[in-house]
Amino acid sequence: MTMESTAPTSEELRIAEQRAEELAERLLPARTPKKRMLVIVNPYATTVSNRLKNLVVYALRGRYQVDAVDTQAQGHATEITREAAQEGYDVVVAFGGDGTVNEAANGLVGTPTPLTCLPGGSTNVFCRTLGIPNDVVDATEHLLRMADDFRPRKSDLGRVNERHFVFASGIGLDASVVERVDRHPYRKAKFGEYYFTWAAVASFTSRYLVNAPKVRVEVDGQSLEGVTVIVQNSDPFTYFGKRPIRIAEGAGIDTGSLAMAVLRRATPIEMPTIIPRVFSGRASTVLRHRQINGFSGVDAARVVSADGRPFPLEVDGDYIGEFEEVAYAVAPRALTVVS
Repeated sequence: MTMESTAPTSEELRIAEQRAEELAERLLPARTPKKRMLVIVNPYATTVSNRLKNLVVYALRGRYQVDAVDTQAQGHATEITREAAQEGYDVVVAFGGDGTVNEAANGLVGTPTPLTCLPGGSTNVFCRTLGIPNDVVDATEHLLRMADDFRPRKSDLGRVNERHFVFASGIGLDASVVERVDRHPYRKAKFGEYYFTWAAVASFTSRYLVNAPKVRVEVDGQSLEGVTVIVQNSDPFTYFGKRPIRIAEGAGIDTGSLAMAVLRRATPIEMPTIIPRVFSGRASTVLRHRQINGFSGVDAARVVSADGRPFPLEVDGDYIGEFEEVAYAVAPRALTVVS
């Protein structure tokens, strides 16, 4: 006795699949097409490895149509993001440190293409400002959930000369510390905030202890001299580990203005009284120091050398050189972000 085959024919399979699709359309909510995402990776960032990059991209492809590209040199991320905006990507992700975020933001200024980020550096100030977790796995999950609630918004930017910044810029001691740290990326990655502490002490004793470079700051109709200037577009200024460091008061990425603080003198007598205030986490405490002047609601400011010597400048934690004059301004709602 023979058994008749019960396997479905190809036509029966086609009909069954069609009926299943029709049933799914009636019972399940319509799924929106995947958004195009470009992930810009800085392979030299503190916590980024090739294996981690591949895992993150693989996970993001569950909810996005993802392309990934590594940066090759300084300024490369800016070029890439400009091209991404022209090609119509729905979102650009800066996967690196604050310097990578800064370059990406400079490429997207004035475009509707939103920027977001994944933490790959030692501090990741702007990621935290946007509410993105500082752990890369948690941050990846955050971006996956974001696909269901994709709401881009506008953010202010600061500008110094022709360079935009997302959270802060510094002149003087702050910039000297950044320049010293950037010379030794291995130590920065291994020792983190403790290496920054050593660099701050070394920079102060070598350049600011005696005859520190002086600048003249013109802001809000006033003119005053100092040795260090902090300009914030967002709050906080930075982090020491998990501790927020707040210097200027009134900063925020949606205020339409900048906040500034000017340190007039930095002597061995003054610095021990300033440091505890900086680590208090309260800008109001910092600004009550007798050698610090604070300004909020700043639209524009000018800083020039007061003694003929060029001064160091950093933006978003990247040292960019020495200058004799710079102009600060705010660029309201200049950057589209999503988080």
